[in-house]
Amino acid sequence: MGIGFGIFLMAVGAILAWAVSFPNSVVDWHTVGLILLVAGAVISVLSFFFWESWGGYRVIRRRPAYRERVVREDYDPPTY
Repeated sequence: MGIGFGIFLMAVGAILAWAVSFPNSVVDWHTVGLILLVAGAVISVLSFFFWESWGGYRVIRRRPAYRERVVREDYDPPTY
């Protein structure tokens, strides 16, 4: 579950809460829509907090390799 699934749940919840009406229905679809809307918002917020641990974009920082500096005293640089 991530941001995309949270946004999907919020969209479905908003549609059920405000865009459809089922007359004489046994299930109150407006309440189901509000529950889905809240659940989608919670999932989206939690995925923002745990983005790095769930495998989002990671910056791999490599330590530079230790390089020994060698000074040659018998080297003559080329003349231009």
